[in-house]
Parts: sequence; structure tokens; C-alpha cells
Amino acid sequence: MTKSEFAKIIDHTALKPDTNETNINQLCEEALKFNFGAVCVSPTWVPLAAKKLAGSLVKVVAVVGFPHGSTLTSVKAFEASQVISCGADEIDMVINIGALISGHEDIVFIDIESVVQSAIKVNPRVIVKVILETAFLSDGQKTLACKIAEKAGANYIKTSTGFATSGANVHDVSLIRGVVENRLGIKAAGGIRDLSTAKAIIAAGATRIGCSSSVSIFQEYLKEA
Repeated sequence: MTKSEFAKIIDHTALKPDTNETNINQLCEEALKFNFGAVCVSPTWVPLAAKKLAGSLVKVVAVVGFPHGSTLTSVKAFEASQVISCGADEIDMVINIGALISGHEDIVFIDIESVVQSAIKVNPRVIVKVILETAFLSDGQKTLACKIAEKAGANYIKTSTGFATSGANVHDVSLIRGVVENRLGIKAAGGIRDLSTAKAIIAAGATRIGCSSSVSIFQEYLKEA
């Protein structure tokens, strides 16, 4: 993987509750400096990120229904349309975790499909990633969630929010890749803080990496290259 290819799979992330304007400005400046593929921010910071990155190849990713996924479907769909209107290129939505665990497949499907449909009405080229929050799910539930997300029109499966008891790991990425094969992308996120972890997860099948340690990971990669 070339330096450019490695940089492009990174979603440089700032989603902590205390993230402020200075943090977002720095996030965007770092993304531009290192040519990362995207920045991932909360809805309130989308307009600023879009302004900072205007004219560049760095995409703006906005989270929806974040971090618990228990927001009403109608609110998630509206949030998706709003952040795209404000400049987001991609959506990372959290599934209705409780509904999935309760066995309500129809609710999970409608939740995802509603966000997908709302998003593409504003921008037909928008990318929608579905966050499973794998820490709370059995392998069977992860497999089912992947199938529902694909049926609902998602483009990517994302492992985690980074706010659960654990984040991305090789097992979950491998499992997801086995379910979706090459039809969907996989974004691994949560707990990816060094190059060795990133490499292992990419080898397992991840096509995007979401992390806040992007700069140190990329600098570590450059030293090895």
C-alpha cells in the first residue's frame, strides 16, 4: 500500500463530547496536511468542517443517531438530511441496537432504510455507513445486522462508535468481511491507536479506518515505509 493509499483509508476523527472549534480546525488542518480520506465529526461541526475543507479532496463524515442508536427513526432520517445539506459527504449512523438484540429485525431494517432514503434524496452520491456497535452483539447478531444493513441499502458496515466497552478487532472485521464479501466496505473504528493494530485490521478486511490517533499512526507508517 502506498503512502497515498494508506492516507486515503483514514477517517480522521473528533467525536468526544468536549470537542470544540479549535479541535475541529486542527482536525481539518491535519487532514489536509496528510491527505487523509475524510474527517468524521458530530453534526454540529459539519458546517465548519465543510468550510475548512472546501475545494479539497478530504470528505466530511457526519455521525447520525450517535452514539447510542436509540434515537427515533424519524429523527435519524431528518438528522441525515440536515447534515448532508450542511455539507456532509458521508453518514455514519448507529443502528437501533436494542431493537436488534430484542429480535425486531423489521424495526432495524426500517431504521436503516429510512436514513439511507432520506440521505440520497439530498445527495444521490452520499455514502451511508451503518455502525453495529459490535461490543454489545453476539456473532449471530453481527451477521444478521450486516445482512439487514445491506438489504436496506447501506454502503459500508462500521464496527463501533468508540464509546462502548470495546472497539474494532480482527475477529469482528473478519466476520463482517465473510458476510458482506466484496459487496460492501468495512470501516473499523474504536481503539485503533497504533500502526500494528491498523495493519492487522486492514489485513482482516477493513477498507476504512476511523481513529483520533491518525497522525501518530500515519507518522509511524512513514517511518516504516
